[in-house]
Amino acid sequence: MEQFQLVIAFIRSCNEKVKNDEGATAVEYSLLAALIAGVIVLAVTALGGRIRTMINAIIVAMGGSAV
Repeated sequence: MEQFQLVIAFIRSCNEKVKNDEGATAVEYSLLAALIAGVIVLAVTALGGRIRTMINAIIVAMGGSAV
């Protein structure tokens, strides 16, 4: 019986947390934007040379001159 009461108490506490959730705040959105920007910077830094080479190859294939 004691275990049953413990489970009920856990379910009630979970329900209270769900009811009090007001959604994402500006701080959370800012952190998410900063994380995304960081990933983009890392990707461009790591792949920058390859991307430039690929774009130059496309330009030359189209009849232009490489940058």
